[in-house]
Amino acid sequence: MNIEEFKEAVKALGISITNEEISKLEIYAALLKEWNEKINLTAITDKNQVFLKHFYDSLTIVKVLDLNKVDSLCDLGTGAGFPGVVLKIFFPNLKVTLVDALNKRIKFLEYVINKLSLNNITVIHARAEEYAKENRECFDVVTARALSSFPVLLEYGIALLKVNGHLIAMRGLNDSNDGSNALKKLNSKINNIIEFELPFENSRRTLIDVVKLTKTSIKYPRRYVEIKNRSL
Repeated sequence: MNIEEFKEAVKALGISITNEEISKLEIYAALLKEWNEKINLTAITDKNQVFLKHFYDSLTIVKVLDLNKVDSLCDLGTGAGFPGVVLKIFFPNLKVTLVDALNKRIKFLEYVINKLSLNNITVIHARAEEYAKENRECFDVVTARALSSFPVLLEYGIALLKVNGHLIAMRGLNDSNDGSNALKKLNSKINNIIEFELPFENSRRTLIDVVKLTKTSIKYPRRYVEIKNRSL
């Protein structure tokens, strides 16, 4: 996906795109390649592939949610900043929190945020379950891209949401069917599932939109060892 193809694909998602946004993405892609030579951030460094499989893929969340109407968003297990940093570039109204357990990724994200002059975006070095335990019911939206199994992700993410908030699981395959027990225990429901293919190379993607119905019991999320030994 070259730049012109990216612009057209983004417009097809219903997102307006400016030269400033493209410029920031160009810088982001260059930094990703540069830092990836020192620390392992991603297996994808080719510019055209970065624009397709990282940048465009991050923006597909608009298929299930209007981010212009969202105030706060937490990106769990953000890695190199996907989708959180990309969403912040295109939706500056968002107050974004990026959470990741690896300090080397945190350093990269802090550098990117500074280089791109992004405001109202916070980087947190923490495990997902630990952060959720200490920051309950703070966010309108929680995103997670290919993070953990679906039941484990639910336990990580639902506690962070305000009541009626949305957890958007961005996954390669639809594994939502194994989460029914977790959804029940966490007082949540699947609101929407959208399956689609990325343009040009046609790899499958699934967006699972989960809505939190009532407050989450204080016992969730459990400690990491308990989650690892037995998912909900």
